[in-house]
Amino acid sequence: MRDKTRFLQQTIEHVEITQHDVRPLVASFRHSAFSARDLYRAADIYDKMMQDTECGVILCLAGSLVSAGLKRIVVDLVRHNMVDAIVSTGANIVDQDFFEALGFRHYVAEDRLKSGLFDDELRKLAIDRIYDTLIDEDELRICDDTIMQIADGLEPRPYSSREFIQEMGAWLEKNGRTQTDSIVLECYRKGVPIFVPAFSDCSAGFGLVAHQAKRAEGEHLGIDSVKDFHEITQLKVQCGDTGLLMIGGGVPKNFAQDVVVAAEILGHEVPMHKYAVQVTVADVRDGALSGSTLKEACSWGKVDIAYEQMVFSEATLAFPLIAGYAYHQGNWRNRPERRWSALLSPAATGTS
Repeated sequence: MRDKTRFLQQTIEHVEITQHDVRPLVASFRHSAFSARDLYRAADIYDKMMQDTECGVILCLAGSLVSAGLKRIVVDLVRHNMVDAIVSTGANIVDQDFFEALGFRHYVAEDRLKSGLFDDELRKLAIDRIYDTLIDEDELRICDDTIMQIADGLEPRPYSSREFIQEMGAWLEKNGRTQTDSIVLECYRKGVPIFVPAFSDCSAGFGLVAHQAKRAEGEHLGIDSVKDFHEITQLKVQCGDTGLLMIGGGVPKNFAQDVVVAAEILGHEVPMHKYAVQVTVADVRDGALSGSTLKEACSWGKVDIAYEQMVFSEATLAFPLIAGYAYHQGNWRNRPERRWSALLSPAATGTS
């Protein structure tokens, strides 16, 4: 029997913004320089989104955030009506959040493991490494299999990722998987839609491949990314003013920004995203999307530059400070609960 327990000892613990009032620290950054001043302005812009009760807020998540201990932050933002929709990579939602909702955990890797010299040994033990974090591959296979089981129980038709993730939340509720905080479960309960445009690029992909492989054409479900795009565009058309809080870049960032252009193509006049904050470590000079500035997005007609801020910082440092500042300011208390999922499907209210 493989003895992997010697590596899987100390669990990753999630940051709780509700327990730490960071306002004095973040406010002091206003009078400093470099990234600290940028971070203060980003926190202030996010707080402005909370004060603007007519503005919907879209949270974009890229990178390995849940495994790094940031899950509870997202859960608290959803729980306190500080987020109205989420656009994410599949890893955060399935491999990491849904995985932990099944009762599994991520683990702290010893410093010596970061060298890469032990990766072959980890592979033989079925342990996957995410820089300084470890995950049990055998448990991840259970997550894949659960996705397959959910798919097996649904009507065979094209689903948006939002629809399928809604079913994942319903499955967690029905099967009593409510003992831990979960983004998928909390969004299901609050009617907050989650979009994963590249849904197959994670453990969900393995589960859905297994689902399709054992069924004939027309007897299996599929994920329709164009339906995702149409749905989030409908939200923009119906809801008007929007703000973006983007952690990382890539597909989630572009997907959320592009809804303004998509709405115009469909014949609707909609405002550019009124507020925008992005936390990234990507370089702007190579033309890569993750680092393209929000001012650049204005040239495409996507983002208004009156309230925009780039923060060039690593997410595990910046996200707790920005979110914690806005949370303790308390202006979210006056925001209405929007339940945007209900605008897309009467059955997707999170109450069934």
